Amino acid sequence: MQDHAPQRQRQGRAARTRMVRIKVVSLGDCGVGKSCLIKRYCEGKFISKYIPTIGVDYGVKPVKLGDFEASSPGKRTVRVNLWDMAGPDDYLEVRNEFYRDTQGALLVFDVGSRVSFEALPRWLDEARCCGAPRDMVVCVVGTKADAAPASRRVPEQEARDWALARGLRYFEVSALTGASVGATFATLFAQVLASTVNVPQDAVARAECEAELLTGGAQ
Repeated sequence: MQDHAPQRQRQGRAARTRMVRIKVVSLGDCGVGKSCLIKRYCEGKFISKYIPTIGVDYGVKPVKLGDFEASSPGKRTVRVNLWDMAGPDDYLEVRNEFYRDTQGALLVFDVGSRVSFEALPRWLDEARCCGAPRDMVVCVVGTKADAAPASRRVPEQEARDWALARGLRYFEVSALTGASVGATFATLFAQVLASTVNVPQDAVARAECEAELLTGGAQ
């Protein structure tokens, strides 16, 4: 009787290399719109009522990017595990459990809140102190970009310069209208894929190209 175990093992390894799992967390003060941003991306919805996250919220989303299909047998696929972490200090011990093995992070502030912008270094420090990998990909995100100019407390150029000085991409988004939300996530995912072992470089290049098309090449 022929032993098919080695063949099954090879097929299993091939399936694992074709399925890429990405772990992404959201960081930022409470009330900056982290949950709204994720909900807009995952469900295409905007929730106007503020409902604070209790501890950590979790979701899984199949993603189509470049050569990667959202769900297609035999094709390269990407599954993103999104961890939406509550901002209050009371939940530090809870957040501490989720930083390890994180591949990507959304570092979020509200463009109408100077305090939330000035808190960004503290959030980066917390992630590093709690075990986030040194090579974790970070995108800085200014939310509520649809608000009236008079309500803005953080100039776009200042936020962009802050991110650039740390080698990070910067995006201004609106969860209300959906503006730049897709581009933000696509860029984050493409950068994570570029640092992921066993992902072919041609697939990475096409994912990065697609993300740049969404952003219009903006830095």
